Amino acid sequence: MAYGFPSKGGRAPWHALTLALFLTVLGGCHTGPGFHGADVSGASYGRDFHLRDPAGRPRSLADFRGKVVFMFFGYTQCPDVCPTNLSSMAQAMKQLGADADRVQVLFVTVDPERDTPELLANYVPAFDRRFLGLYGDAAATAATANEFKVYYHKRPGGTPDTYTVDHSAGTYLFDPQGRLRLYEKHGEMPENLASDTRLLLAGK
Repeated sequence: MAYGFPSKGGRAPWHALTLALFLTVLGGCHTGPGFHGADVSGASYGRDFHLRDPAGRPRSLADFRGKVVFMFFGYTQCPDVCPTNLSSMAQAMKQLGADADRVQVLFVTVDPERDTPELLANYVPAFDRRFLGLYGDAAATAATANEFKVYYHKRPGGTPDTYTVDHSAGTYLFDPQGRLRLYEKHGEMPENLASDTRLLLAGK
């Protein structure tokens, strides 16, 4: 796995700790045959999560067994990184055609204070009706981010409600057996996301 550049949309400066983690973890990644993303098969992190969907139902990785799962961390008021990545995933879904029904995109909010279930229910499926938003309280959010080695940090704004959130910008992919397999960098092309998804669906 590699850390994506932490950003409030991708332009915030590096934090020293995050840079060190990025370089350390990046050194353990490689690209598997035919994959565009970094192959993180066998990683000891990213094993599971326990969050809720907008209807309040508890969700874990086992709920999506049989599908390729995209897992991206962000927040609905993110100015550019989050909508860019979600748009790329939506375009990849279109390129997959009928195979898109064997894919589940999960958007995990790192801003549970503002990202209410109602907001997630409207924002996330706007990119593709099959996309699903997930949330937890502050403790569950921190535990999930820690499990997935995701960085996030609130950056104060002009008023208490106008803060931004620096956060990791890449996307995890799980294969249909629920195994963490790939880490896609921010800005990966939709056709590459679709290609990697097809390989995972084919059992590569």
